[in-house]
Amino acid sequence: MELRRVLELMIARGASDLHLRAGGPPVLRINGKLKPIENPPLTSEEMEAVAQQLLTQDQQETLTRAREVDFGFGVTGLARFRANIYVQRNTMAAAIRAIPLEVPMLESLHLPPILAELAQRRNGLILVTGTVGSGKSTTLAGMIDLINRTAAKNVITAEDPIEFLHRDRNSIISQRELGQDTESYGTALKHILRQDPDVILIGEIRDRETMSVALMAADTGHLVFSTLHTVDAPQTVNRIISFYPPHQHEEVRYLLASSLRAVISMRLIPRSDGKGRVPAVEVMVNTEAVRECLLDATRSSNLRSLIAEGVSQYGMQTFDQSLMDLYRRNWISLEEAMRHASMPTEFALRVKGIHASSDATWTAFEQEALATGVKESRPEGEAGIP
Repeated sequence: MELRRVLELMIARGASDLHLRAGGPPVLRINGKLKPIENPPLTSEEMEAVAQQLLTQDQQETLTRAREVDFGFGVTGLARFRANIYVQRNTMAAAIRAIPLEVPMLESLHLPPILAELAQRRNGLILVTGTVGSGKSTTLAGMIDLINRTAAKNVITAEDPIEFLHRDRNSIISQRELGQDTESYGTALKHILRQDPDVILIGEIRDRETMSVALMAADTGHLVFSTLHTVDAPQTVNRIISFYPPHQHEEVRYLLASSLRAVISMRLIPRSDGKGRVPAVEVMVNTEAVRECLLDATRSSNLRSLIAEGVSQYGMQTFDQSLMDLYRRNWISLEEAMRHASMPTEFALRVKGIHASSDATWTAFEQEALATGVKESRPEGEAGIP
């Protein structure tokens, strides 16, 4: 197998991911679906050759020791890629994700306008959440690019691995890769406040130590971006609290209430015309009412209704409101909207115009839709997030 040829085919077909393993042909993920390439099954020797071709000596040693390794690499004139090589059934396998050479502009990603405002906050913690492949990295890259184009800031990132490459424009951007530029998130964050940052990007929050530094940095006047593998805002709050022992929960809630600015949760939905995917986005902004819920565990169940009610005043929206907007614009099918809805039964009734008279959580959303004249349309070009 000629790896560059397969990578070129991956880019030409608009695939987000490439899967390689011994015993089967290369497999592409296109618009969320796996599609094999017409190619003879790969041999274990070919997979060994792929690992030797892509990995540095240090990375090969990590693979030998840990049986898996994360890294990034670039192919001149083609794209950058994020990869994981791992061992399965005692043979090599690889998952490779395509990353465009150009950093996407936030305005091109079909995201809620509130994200541009959030990117220009002076301080606080902004979390982008979702499952693997939901567009978190692309969204963060767009937000950092907006800062880079519009403000003079010192931006420092800690990533595993580096995905999008940012070039200095109005800001200066230092990107540090785990295993190459720094030992670990913990090591990088231990010294990051001594590097005079205005903006900090942490690739992923995985443990209590990283969470604590992120909260402390946000609380001391820095703008901090990071990601969590959670599906929505309420689960994100619960995950943050769960990092800590019970006797610290009250303290963490207080710190979270004062430093959190927003939680942006994402899902990528196949477009109805078959040309890519569009993001459904839930946005929770830390308003005074949300802050009270963060402080009081007994009021956490109110978060979803506060998000639904905050459409026009604060730019918030639930997943189901986002899906309804995409469906009304004819960007996604009713089937896909129902499949991804948090409350599919209620969603189906609202599509038919049926809802309880006592339910006022969608009132602002309906009024906003009427005010902006939302009607059936299609997005121009391909979906912004691969």
